Amino acid sequence: MVPAHGGRAAEPVYRPILASRRGQLEALSHLDSAVAPLLAPVLDVSAVDECTVDILRRMPAGLLPAVDVSALPDSPATELARWGVPLVPVVGLAESDRRLAAHGVAARAHARRAVVRLRAGQDRSGPDATTAAVERVWRYTRLAPEECELLVDAGDVCCPADLRLAEPRVRRLLDWARRHSWRAVTVAAGGMPPTLSRLPTDEPVRLQRWDWQLWQRLADLGVGYGDYGVGPALPATDGPADRLPTVRYTTDGAWWVYRWSRRGGRGDERFADLCRTLVAAPHWPAAGAAFSWGDQEILRRARRAGGAGSTATWAAWSTSHHLAHVLTTLLRPGARDNRSGSWRSAEDAPRARPVRPAPPRRRDPAGRLTPPIPAR
Repeated sequence: MVPAHGGRAAEPVYRPILASRRGQLEALSHLDSAVAPLLAPVLDVSAVDECTVDILRRMPAGLLPAVDVSALPDSPATELARWGVPLVPVVGLAESDRRLAAHGVAARAHARRAVVRLRAGQDRSGPDATTAAVERVWRYTRLAPEECELLVDAGDVCCPADLRLAEPRVRRLLDWARRHSWRAVTVAAGGMPPTLSRLPTDEPVRLQRWDWQLWQRLADLGVGYGDYGVGPALPATDGPADRLPTVRYTTDGAWWVYRWSRRGGRGDERFADLCRTLVAAPHWPAAGAAFSWGDQEILRRARRAGGAGSTATWAAWSTSHHLAHVLTTLLRPGARDNRSGSWRSAEDAPRARPVRPAPPRRRDPAGRLTPPIPAR
């Protein structure tokens, strides 16, 4: 994976949203420590178990994941500060007062920051109601806007129609976001179809990365980039009958999906055939196995130096390559003047409208931030 360049302090340039499953977590755990600070992953947690927490403890130095537990019951067991792991809480606008306070404790325990996740398809209450909702978040977490990153989650953007609908909706949300002094602003979307069962097998299939196109269309706003890795924003609907060996291989603007169902011979041989086909393809990187841990494992299977793996390992190798490819793209000279998504000044996004200063804020006698004073 390409390291940070120029000798400057590493700043996050990529914020992928990943399911906290074994494959995705394993891909993160194999990141080189030189590039780990360039990622700020958001982990969607659907269950709390010791295995998940243990993997989080073994993340590379410099990688500080954000964790979203909104799908879990609001109970003491899901309070992130209790996990004893350095992380950033992800805050939803509809969280309970108790959970917001717990997120504030978790934020202050480590990096003193949080990620406010605004879901474009769900949080559609209008600008004034949204402002009231984020002011409530700041009040109960006892965090200032400058301590919060805004993640605008556009959900699935899997076709031209989705792209046409998503762009104006996201632009309206970003126009509202300029009312506040966020630490950084990122737009994320999922471009992978929820199911791959209708795709042909035994041949590579090219799929457009519509989430990447959405971000490119928003280039004038200077926002950071996020995606759902090689997974869909909505849970996959592939059933047990569709558990074919699958590799989702990221290239510039597209994925190449390899689903192999060839009969005959051992399963290891069939998967080796898939990997040999991929390694011989024009989109195999010039760096080969040195490009990422996932590429290294794929090349090993092409040479029959390992077993066929499982659904989790295929996801791990695909995710590992994807993370490396996106980082390499974002770090190319001229890829984006403001890759970190920090847009708190007009210089950060020169083609965007100037940022309105945040309304003044005060603290009450207990030290809590009060709602902003409306500008006159």
